[in-house]
Amino acid sequence: MCGRYVSTRRPDDLVQHFGVSEWHPEEKLAPSWNVAPTDDVYAVLERTPRGGDDAPARRQLRPVRWGLVPSWAKDVRIGSRLINARVETLHEKPAFRGAFARRRCLLPADGFYEWQQARTEGAGRTRKQPYFIHPEDDRVMALAGLYEYWRDPRVARDDDPAAWLITCTIVTTEATDAAGRVHPRMPLALSPDHYDAWLDPHHEDPAALRALLTQPADGHLDARPVSPAVNNVRNNGPQLLEEATP
Repeated sequence: MCGRYVSTRRPDDLVQHFGVSEWHPEEKLAPSWNVAPTDDVYAVLERTPRGGDDAPARRQLRPVRWGLVPSWAKDVRIGSRLINARVETLHEKPAFRGAFARRRCLLPADGFYEWQQARTEGAGRTRKQPYFIHPEDDRVMALAGLYEYWRDPRVARDDDPAAWLITCTIVTTEATDAAGRVHPRMPLALSPDHYDAWLDPHHEDPAALRALLTQPADGHLDARPVSPAVNNVRNNGPQLLEEATP
């Protein structure tokens, strides 16, 4: 699974890198070295204007909440259990199949954390050692995501922005290379030449869409042990990325 990641890029840089045409500076998020489920995160997505089915889709950078809440859910708390979508089954699962067909996004990240079981020397106990996994060249990662709209029944008017919650999930697969040595699952990513096809809401062929997905940084990943301070979601800052002795 992918349960924590790092996102510190400036929105201006993300707008340029992903070719975004619509971005509202008042929606700026603070950089985070410890992104956790239910946090707001940046997503790159494409939407057609309301009532303009014939209009071209506009590429947006916008904040969404991590933890997908299906449109049919009665309670937003389900989102905390839907932070990841397995690529092997997302086209079948009721919570994900609609979003996979029509509402795909990219989630910019610097890297992600995974935990490995480690034995405490001399104590005979096991503990979880966190690792920060990131591209060797520190390029931005475009994690494959899905997003969904949930209508809050407590808000009367559809045109009230508070009526709609936008949430997302990260697509995962079996881990390989550096990530595989730490944890059996890892997030999937898109290379720049596949951004357009993945984001296109009119592209609905499941097999063709899954074929676009790849390992982050083409598998050229580095994993380093970091402080267990990252285990606490209240801890944040660049010091979390410093290499620590396992």
